[in-house]
Amino acid sequence: MNPEPIVIRIFVTGGTFDKEYNELTGSLAFNETHLSEMLRLGRCRLDVSVTTLMMIDSLDMTDADRALIVERCKQAAEPRVLITHGTDTMAETARALAAAFPDAAGRTIVLTGAMIPYAFGSSDGLFNLGSALSFVQVLPPGVYVAMNGRYFPWDRVRKNRETGVFESI
Repeated sequence: MNPEPIVIRIFVTGGTFDKEYNELTGSLAFNETHLSEMLRLGRCRLDVSVTTLMMIDSLDMTDADRALIVERCKQAAEPRVLITHGTDTMAETARALAAAFPDAAGRTIVLTGAMIPYAFGSSDGLFNLGSALSFVQVLPPGVYVAMNGRYFPWDRVRKNRETGVFESI
């Protein structure tokens, strides 16, 4: 007897994960999410439902953007939610989610991102995505950040800007 498949809702918000190099301007910009390609290349066999909420740098994320993320998580039928997010303000969004789900409400929410854009080829994004997909399936209800092969409770993590990794606080 096979267990019921776990359906994971994935919300895309942009961040370095989805940035691309604009050869004309020399800047990083957004086009479309790379998530479908990443899932394909990673040979993902999970039942996922992907929704793009926004394609912005997390430094440009507003309280209204965070409120939209929270609202969409509340509306999601799936109890397991993964959010791709920029790393600079990931902890702030995790805090907003934790405030909206104080008892976790039976949901496991994992935020992940990348320090190097996926389009660059040397990105940590594919590894972080795979780790986050694993963590969202096995962690108990709550809000977490998954980066660098580790997971952290939302209130015990920070981005170390000097080393470029997330760490426990």
